[in-house]
Amino acid sequence: MLRALDEEPAPVPMTPHSAQEMEENLVSKHPEPTIPESDISLADIERQRARPAMWAIGVLLVLAALVVPFWAGRNIAVHHTDWVIAHCSMVDSRGIVLVAWAVTAFMLVSLTMMLVDRYRKTWFSIFLVLLCGEQFIGGVSLLKFNFWYSTYVIYGEHARIANAANLGIIAAALALAAFAVVWVGILVVVPKDSPFNVLTHVWTSLILLFVFEVAALLIVLFGGFITVV
Repeated sequence: MLRALDEEPAPVPMTPHSAQEMEENLVSKHPEPTIPESDISLADIERQRARPAMWAIGVLLVLAALVVPFWAGRNIAVHHTDWVIAHCSMVDSRGIVLVAWAVTAFMLVSLTMMLVDRYRKTWFSIFLVLLCGEQFIGGVSLLKFNFWYSTYVIYGEHARIANAANLGIIAAALALAAFAVVWVGILVVVPKDSPFNVLTHVWTSLILLFVFEVAALLIVLFGGFITVV
């Protein structure tokens, strides 16, 4: 093998014979600067991308969606109780639970999608609409953890209307809390090479969240909670 290497002709260096050939043979040549000089620093660029005005507007919209619909719903519950009873007493309690749960659950899903998907403005708009709906339902049903006292004072024997709505909202919120605990536990305890780590992926996590939400809804509908409150 060494003899074969020795028999191969040695490479002959090429000497340029003109300035054009020398320019063509240049392997490393610093390019001409194409980016103009600027006094803007990297911190300034990041600050411009952050768009603090848009964040401030978003926070104000969320605060308005939290306060105004809830106040409007509570005002209707207190001053127009007969109107609420007349329009909702014919609806089955399970139907009220389903509506309140669906609004709250899809509101939470839209919030999650706003954080993970690139269409953030669209998901933020959907989140605001659903948040207004959830807060309005919560205001009409006098939402709080010991809601059965206040609902009985306002609605009397028709308190099941508000109680069912409160159960739907609370069920969706507790399902999200249970999902968050399980998801963080998987993220901390399960090794990265474990097959269970797939549960922390974005779309798998959304499916798992839906499983928790549906389970919470079924527990409320068929677990006897409606008749208790």
